[in-house]
Amino acid sequence: MTAPVPGDVEAVIAAIDSPWRVPSENPGTFPFVPPGGMGDCKDRLQKTRQALRPHQRKLYAAKQFSVLLMFQALDAAGKDGVIREVFEDLDPVNVNVTAFKRPSERELRHDFLWRTTVALPERGEIAVFNRSYYEEVLAVRVHPQFLDAQYAGARPDQATLWPARYRAIREHERHLTTAHTLILKFWLNVSPGKQAERFLERLDTPEKRWKFSLGDVRESNHRAAYDEAVQTMFAETSRPWAPWFCVPADDHWYLRWQVADIIRQAMEALPLTYPPVEEIPAEQAAEVRALLQSRIAGRNDP
Repeated sequence: MTAPVPGDVEAVIAAIDSPWRVPSENPGTFPFVPPGGMGDCKDRLQKTRQALRPHQRKLYAAKQFSVLLMFQALDAAGKDGVIREVFEDLDPVNVNVTAFKRPSERELRHDFLWRTTVALPERGEIAVFNRSYYEEVLAVRVHPQFLDAQYAGARPDQATLWPARYRAIREHERHLTTAHTLILKFWLNVSPGKQAERFLERLDTPEKRWKFSLGDVRESNHRAAYDEAVQTMFAETSRPWAPWFCVPADDHWYLRWQVADIIRQAMEALPLTYPPVEEIPAEQAAEVRALLQSRIAGRNDP
């Protein structure tokens, strides 16, 4: 395989070896439960996090690329835990996490891409989106009455609205990749049974009771509609330059390790180079070195 060159984001993504990449055509279905024989996934996650750190530092120093990581899932799939555990060991200097909740009135007065656009990463940064503009083709598609707050007058014709939104997303992400933004999108694939189990755990565990919501349980009644919307989203927006990864989410530690490993592979493949260093004449460098060494010696004097 030819090594990636600056600007060739597709080559970087092609270097990722993962069974969870969603193909652009005929996405198919993905499992909820990870394969057996994976060993201690928590230990694997820890090692993968450590492997990420030098690439994060080089990304920050080089300022040649930015990284955009988007996490989408149904309730109780584990988005918060993934974000917390995967990025725990990274330097916060260039990692920005944004959680997109219910849109504000101001956000609703803009187009559906506006509120996420203002949170995009600069070169050298990693932006993590906990939910994103994909809610506009998931939750809003399942509940088209949400459109009433987005448009003045009558709702737009849905026969043309959804294709237009998918096209806008594809063009938006294509534009970002040409501007040296690496985009990785993760769908955390939780089963209905495991989701119900986690809801029940939240209900019955005092330390987790604050996370329980009757609204989440009611929303899970729309599972079939969400599954259909997710499959359409995959088919319309998983592309070689901005792929989806549909990762089994019934096992927390396997999920976290797999997400971290996909990010690690992508970061390793980025053709990053450190910026040019300041040229210092040998004589001046010797003087500076002597000065610093004298300060060190003076600090150690009794």
